[in-house]
Amino acid sequence: YGLGERQFRRLVAEARRGRKAAGDQLVEFLERRLDNVVFRAGYATTIPAARQLVNHGHFTVNGRTADVPSFRVKLGDVVRPKERSLKLDVITTSLLELSLIRPDWIEFDDATLTTTVAALPKPDSVPFPVDVSSVIEYYAKRL
Repeated sequence: YGLGERQFRRLVAEARRGRKAAGDQLVEFLERRLDNVVFRAGYATTIPAARQLVNHGHFTVNGRTADVPSFRVKLGDVVRPKERSLKLDVITTSLLELSLIRPDWIEFDDATLTTTVAALPKPDSVPFPVDVSSVIEYYAKRL
């Protein structure tokens, strides 16, 4: 996900304070980041590219400009590129050639190019193998 150590440590600490299992909560927090949603929806080919698009203010969440990649989307939030940003080659080519299949917790509307967070991500939503319990165990000794 491209997070620094300090930011990741904060996320793990927040996940451990939650009501759900810490590993499941951590995965949910990581998947709900705006830069990850932009990537998983297909607007960018990589997470760093998505992070840069968000940083440059090319996306809105519920009609308001969002330029913080770590912004955590909520259930029902609508993510959309700005009108002027729809013409960017990076976004148009990425939408034509998806690098990953869109997850089931994201609804994408091809007509308006909007993405809606239809459900909260589950631990099996991660598109690559990860041992979350080892991560939580590692940070349990350091927090």
